[in-house]
Amino acid sequence: MGHSHSHSHSHTNMKDRNLIISILLNIIITASQIIGGLVSGSLALLSDALHNFSDVISLVVSFGASKLSKRKASIYRTFGYKRAEILAAFINASTLVIVGILLIVEAVERFQNPQEIESNLVIWLSAIAILANGFSVLLLKRDANTNLNMRSAYLHLLTDMMASVAVLIGGLLMKYYKIFWVDSLLTLLIALYLVWVGYDLLKKSTRILMLFTPDQVDIKEVLRAVHKLPKVKKLHHVHVWCLNDDELHLEAHLDLKEDIPITEFNTVLKQIEDILHNEFEINHVTIQPEFNKADPKDIIVQD
Repeated sequence: MGHSHSHSHSHTNMKDRNLIISILLNIIITASQIIGGLVSGSLALLSDALHNFSDVISLVVSFGASKLSKRKASIYRTFGYKRAEILAAFINASTLVIVGILLIVEAVERFQNPQEIESNLVIWLSAIAILANGFSVLLLKRDANTNLNMRSAYLHLLTDMMASVAVLIGGLLMKYYKIFWVDSLLTLLIALYLVWVGYDLLKKSTRILMLFTPDQVDIKEVLRAVHKLPKVKKLHHVHVWCLNDDELHLEAHLDLKEDIPITEFNTVLKQIEDILHNEFEINHVTIQPEFNKADPKDIIVQD
């Protein structure tokens, strides 16, 4: 059996520091918006505060998962806590969807019973929230491109910044044109967007947790590439999955054309590893070599 490893660790102290700064900023924003929303009577401001509170939870979960993911593997946890960040992304995506649904219900109720709103407070608090969330978005943007956990935190902050922009526009319309129903409309639009981005992230994290084949890997193409090697008869019992954002695994049985010694198999294995890494970015390979073994030769077998 052959097994190869190619690790890439993207977690740094800088990432954790950025998360802590974002957590503190969002605690301040949430507290100020709750007070401001109650004083002004603005549902959009309160909905933004609720979203900001979900940001705080999201960022705390992301920070905890980032710390956990760095813990070493052991005989009791052979993968360590590498999946902690995917689980955090799943939790954060779920909160985005739940918060979005709650806001839709509140917006519909407020449409039926519109209220006059103190727009000056709405304008100032939303402007402060835009600046604070914008800063947090910039802090997390780089890691969001390569890490699903950081992407979930980043999306929470990005959508909240957009929500604050919408609330600011609503505050200006209420102040100068007395259009108070715009508060409910903006709340509804914010909520729909939350559900949309949350569902997409929820789908991605669920696929990883369920060990589904990654979208970027075509197993039939993998087989074609490996079958071109002269000593290879058939690759079967294939499983391809993501452990986390950095590790893409393949395990399979390899039926060989000849009864070759282990030293010769090592050469074949190295060729397979190079193909899988260079063409499909698969960086963890486990191959079980076989010759004339009586077992199912299907590509996918329910073990």
